[in-house]
Amino acid sequence: MLDSNLRDQLKELFSKLTDPVTLRVSTSQHESQEELLEMLNEVASTSTKLNVVVSDSLTSSTPYFEVEGRLAKGKIGFRGIPGGHEFSSLILAILHVDGKGKQPDPGITQRISRIKGPVRLKTYISLSCENCPEVVQALNLMATHHPDFKHEMVDGGMVVSEVEALGIQGVPSVMNDNQLVHSGKAQLIDLVTKLEELFGKSSDQAVQQDLGLFDVVVIGGGPAGATSAIYSVRKGLKTAVVAERLGGQLQETKGIENMISVPYTEGVKLAAQLGEHLASYPVQVFEHRRVSQITGSAIKRIQLESGEFLSAKAVIIATGAKWRQLGIPGEKEHIGLGVAFCAHCDGPFYKGKRVAVVGGGNSGVEAAIDLAGIATEVTLFEYNQNLKADGVLIEKLKALPNAKIITNAKPIRVLGNGKSVHGLEFQDRATNQNHQLEIDGVFVQIGLLPNTQFLKNQLKLTPFGEIEVDARGRTSVPGIYAAGDVTTIPFKQIVVAMGDGAKVALTAFEDRLHS
Repeated sequence: MLDSNLRDQLKELFSKLTDPVTLRVSTSQHESQEELLEMLNEVASTSTKLNVVVSDSLTSSTPYFEVEGRLAKGKIGFRGIPGGHEFSSLILAILHVDGKGKQPDPGITQRISRIKGPVRLKTYISLSCENCPEVVQALNLMATHHPDFKHEMVDGGMVVSEVEALGIQGVPSVMNDNQLVHSGKAQLIDLVTKLEELFGKSSDQAVQQDLGLFDVVVIGGGPAGATSAIYSVRKGLKTAVVAERLGGQLQETKGIENMISVPYTEGVKLAAQLGEHLASYPVQVFEHRRVSQITGSAIKRIQLESGEFLSAKAVIIATGAKWRQLGIPGEKEHIGLGVAFCAHCDGPFYKGKRVAVVGGGNSGVEAAIDLAGIATEVTLFEYNQNLKADGVLIEKLKALPNAKIITNAKPIRVLGNGKSVHGLEFQDRATNQNHQLEIDGVFVQIGLLPNTQFLKNQLKLTPFGEIEVDARGRTSVPGIYAAGDVTTIPFKQIVVAMGDGAKVALTAFEDRLHS
């Protein structure tokens, strides 16, 4: 099951283990139980610190096991066989229960430990889902830093009736008993915040912790942010980075073929390389943080949602963008229950059903083409008179017998009962008449929204939410600069963001010399 290259990689990873780790397996009689045991025994064979134990105390109708180490016993479970994208979740769980692998800093671990327990969560996943592992791994990691926290990954394909009974229509879906806590992609900071809201905190008062005074604080850890930080620290400036996660949108980017001098790479790999490059310099990185506001004049105070704060003589904002939502009634309450943003991840839930795709750009048309191979009927909605996608994609979509296109259409309401979607109401922009289309799901593909919510009434923004900057990256507030996709610069590209990050860092340095 494991090829020689993967076996060698696991030996290298697990050589860092210091204490025994047990993979405790249930006594399930499921037909796939032997397959699970074979996988776990092969993984365990790569380290003397690993052992597989079949336990009579664990009973399950499906294959099930728990990962136990010095930081977690009976707290991390896997129902199903964690192959495909979830294999990495198994490997990281083994490292995390021994305190190895990438760990959050003390500020984040304190937030995790303050969530009121007991916390009992299950994450329903699909082995083909690319967004699921990040959620599974974040919750498993949280279990190792909380005194009363248990998390279980559940392969939805093995418990179809259970998934239907819970009304799950998208993955990953995080459940607390029968309550949907979260659906779709999420970062560690998203999950920490949601669990604080759901379960409460042992201390309601935010801890006001001063993280220090810096010459430059960069907000954002993507291509623009990382480049700004590296250029700043190379000028001898005390530099910090505040980011939700290093890599930013790169973490969601697949193949990259237009990085000059690099014929092909992938977003996750490039994000890791940015992190390694940052780590090679004395840059203070505060990951899994969100900024709530920036105040002050000569010295800026960067207030974080966690209650922590930093001070800086110059601030560079490079927070990038995220997927845009429709913002219409019925959308938010049906996310994960009929409203989705990833055709690849959630498409299988709509086999034999009718779906709509909103957005006529390349991403929307590509999603409609993919879904046409799964759903009985796909309807693509475009706000303008003509689709914006490449001609070859449009022709391919038009050739599909179960796909249709409605242009000049404005979605105005997602119709549903809070548990599932049954229609989409839209307006014909030519006649101003409203129509309803009976569907089972809506996939939103309408582009990106700048991450500037925390800057309202603080900086001059465009009607689209972009930060207005001059040719050198200066914003409307002296001492605050901005770079990359979050700004008004044209062409949202990785290489453009990197160059912009360098330019803005050099501008901030020159302004410092002349101040």
